[in-house]
Amino acid sequence: MLKRKRAVLGSLAVAAVLSFAPTVSASADPYWQCVPFARLASGIQIFGDAWTWWRQAAGKYETGVQPKAGAVLCFKPTGRMKLGHVAVVNQVLTDRVIQISHANWSRIGGTRGQIEKDVTVIDVSPEGDWSSVKVWYDPVRDLGGTTYPTFGFIYQDAPKQYATAAGGFVGAGATAVAMAQSAANMAQSAASQMVAATRPGSGPLQMLGQAADSSDRIAALIQAAQGQERSSAER
Repeated sequence: MLKRKRAVLGSLAVAAVLSFAPTVSASADPYWQCVPFARLASGIQIFGDAWTWWRQAAGKYETGVQPKAGAVLCFKPTGRMKLGHVAVVNQVLTDRVIQISHANWSRIGGTRGQIEKDVTVIDVSPEGDWSSVKVWYDPVRDLGGTTYPTFGFIYQDAPKQYATAAGGFVGAGATAVAMAQSAANMAQSAASQMVAATRPGSGPLQMLGQAADSSDRIAALIQAAQGQERSSAER
């Protein structure tokens, strides 16, 4: 029950932050990096480059390979993304499809450093453990062609010993719950409006329908990824 309440709180917290976040279309918006945005939206207090978050989370936050609302998906560094990347999970649509919010990914109107909400991410890992993903890329209005390796998910839940040592953690959590509950209706309404503004017709229910309708395509992507893995292993 406690974990379920934390998951609900995570969803509300993300919605509340996004309701006050700048829209992607305003040219006067500040330049957002993925790290400060993920920290603000998730409440997970880790600092430093995105690729270091997984190591820093050890002993401070629970980690795993199953997506949960409010968790942070931590990407491994690659040649084209040397500092890694972090994104916050909004919703889990299926065991292989989630929606995230993140910053500084797609070029919106040719400009980077902007926030995108309810972005589709698909697990294409051979084992279904979210170790390899494809991410929606706005300029092509589709999933990008690159497969990104990930470490996994960093959850908002802290290990018991860490939570006990952090005095005031419970009190702060209660305050956060009260604030989130008071803002829930407004946040959900604002988040829905922003989803429509960012990618019309891609709200949670529509995305779930699209995910179901695209099951063959998702399966093909997963199969292709598995084939690439086997080819690499044979070489």
